Amino acid sequence: MMLPGVSGYELMEYIQPTGTPVIFLTAKGMLADRVRGLRMGADDYMVKPFEPLELLARVESVLRRAGRGSGLLRAFDVVVDPTARRVEKNGVPVALTPREFDLLVLLLRNQGIALYRDVMYERVWGGEEEAGSRTLDLHIQRLRKKLGLADQIKTVYKVGYLLEVET
Repeated sequence: MMLPGVSGYELMEYIQPTGTPVIFLTAKGMLADRVRGLRMGADDYMVKPFEPLELLARVESVLRRAGRGSGLLRAFDVVVDPTARRVEKNGVPVALTPREFDLLVLLLRNQGIALYRDVMYERVWGGEEEAGSRTLDLHIQRLRKKLGLADQIKTVYKVGYLLEVET
């Protein structure tokens, strides 16, 4: 709300016509402020301090309501339904472990982006990589084999991994 050079309300006037979902994150917790933000078209309004997990849940909820959070992910004849946790390759179901599934979703949502190993460990395993651990490499190896993506999931030297963009 209290941004340098412009207020959150003014910014909302510019964003609203684009259809972009908006969640106000602010220290302004007065009822009048919350009502004004919501009436302007904000999808949600959170007052600081807040828990990161609650923010994540609210973002997911807003994206679902906007029809943007539950869509199918596709690349190289692989179709993933994140909501049902279902994976198909050429229309044939593929069984993945929960970690393999989460890793695949991370790669699909970041197609064309080199993901650092520590970021992948944080997002999929919820913590830091253990020194000398080959867990990530083994999961990537299994994904490549199960989905026939040996040429599409690239190793990025001294960084991590990247799922190529389908051309």
